[in-house]
Amino acid sequence: MPTDVVMPQMGESIFEGTITRWLKKAGDAVEKDEPLFEISTDKVDAEIPSPVAGILSEIKVAEGETVQINTVVAVVEEQGTGIREQGIQKPEGSGIRDQGSSPPVAGVDVVMPQMGESIFEGTITRWLKKAGDAVEKDEPLFEISTDKVDAEIPSPVAGVLTEIKAAEGETVQINTVVAVIGGQGSGIRDPGSEKADAATDSPAIGTSVQVAPPATTGAPATPEPEAPVAELNGRERVRSSPLVRKIAQEHKLDLRRVGGTGSEGRITKEDILRHLTQHRPGSAAAPKPATSETAAAAKERTDTAQASKLPGQVVPLSRMRAIIAQRMVESVAIAPHVYSVYKIDMTRIARIREREKARFEQKHGVKLTYMPFIGAAATEALRRYPIVNASLKDGSIHYHQHVDLGIAVALEWGLIVPVVRQAETLSFVELAKAMADLAERARTKKLKPEEASGSTFTLTNSGVFGGEFGTPIINQPESAILAIGGLKKEAVVLTDAEGNDTIGVRAMQSYCLGFDHRLIDGADGGKFMSAFKRTLEGWDREIG
Repeated sequence: MPTDVVMPQMGESIFEGTITRWLKKAGDAVEKDEPLFEISTDKVDAEIPSPVAGILSEIKVAEGETVQINTVVAVVEEQGTGIREQGIQKPEGSGIRDQGSSPPVAGVDVVMPQMGESIFEGTITRWLKKAGDAVEKDEPLFEISTDKVDAEIPSPVAGVLTEIKAAEGETVQINTVVAVIGGQGSGIRDPGSEKADAATDSPAIGTSVQVAPPATTGAPATPEPEAPVAELNGRERVRSSPLVRKIAQEHKLDLRRVGGTGSEGRITKEDILRHLTQHRPGSAAAPKPATSETAAAAKERTDTAQASKLPGQVVPLSRMRAIIAQRMVESVAIAPHVYSVYKIDMTRIARIREREKARFEQKHGVKLTYMPFIGAAATEALRRYPIVNASLKDGSIHYHQHVDLGIAVALEWGLIVPVVRQAETLSFVELAKAMADLAERARTKKLKPEEASGSTFTLTNSGVFGGEFGTPIINQPESAILAIGGLKKEAVVLTDAEGNDTIGVRAMQSYCLGFDHRLIDGADGGKFMSAFKRTLEGWDREIG
């Protein structure tokens, strides 16, 4: 029986997602809960598991497409091949197309994927395999560049790369066949052909090129050697495409002088063309690097050069950053934010942590940080003052049954909030493990959809960079968020039981509660923070 696989909802305020990668192809067998595809939203990148065991018979949404939640993206059934074999028709929309009826003879088309909702073409910047090479399923096959992303594209199947249809430097429309795996192709097109030259020499940005069928030679031809690469030292090089290097050669331009805005600092065609419009051709040439220069020094110099190119540039927002911006504006517009800052003496916690951290990590396999102390204290205060854990919806106050604690995690490409479910039911050790696990899987794109949505209260560690405190924006539809400031030693006036004052050095930390004044009064916020402060300053419980 066929089972529809739908785009999951990744959060209460998330209504769409982008399929970034299929981990299975049509015709593959899948197990229940086995990762099926990867998606990206403004809050999380995640692998989505198969709801049932069976055969992935149909892929309805291609990589790069953005669809609304509950849209059917694939079909899994107990039997079915998914790819046309022995006269069976392959379902449409799978992203790969069969060229024959017999698996030993048939070839699987590799197409230019769609890398975003508004992206309709891409430039092949580098082939990682040559015609005749064996490739594994999901092994990187070629690199592409669009106006929004540079990415490595994996092989959809295992086999032999028998034909390359689009040369390095060519810009082609999405779903254009760029290679064939497993068939009896003729190899890479003659690099001296008129079409290849036109694609390589064209300086236009974003121009679509129709890929002509390769000339039949009877055997794979030898791929064109890459143009010389600007060397940083004997082993390290500037990341760029053959097209970029060709333009650099023509203009006698040292690529080390060009700031790269692509993935991992890759210099894109747009980068070099922009550089050439700002500098006289030939003026940026540099002498050969000294052989005594270390890799670290070269990298530092390159990073500095790239950073210096940012002022004055106009860089488009990534999809995730654009949606985060939208959500922040919406939150400020919806909720009147009020802030309350408390300075808390963390000396007792700091001493416990210093004394117990080695034993704790050895016993439980997780580092003892300040976060589980803070999370436990916040959870206890939320149970005492449930209004801070509530939400305002449709003119009514919704008191949540559990404390689902959101932990903001900063990533290189954005910010997501994985959730510790029912935090009030967890022991200190369980809370510490849950926080560490969620943070790690958030950074490695291993979160499940339900783990990044539905929080009722959020912790954000703005003090990790040394700041005193931050004034955070509420994560809708929550009503409050707690920002953690930097932990610093300070001189503090201490008063003993007899009222005598002394000055001591204490580990102090500021915490800022941001709350929705429609729902939470200043008194409620103060009561919550006072309870939170008492728990941390008077910590008297076992940590396991």
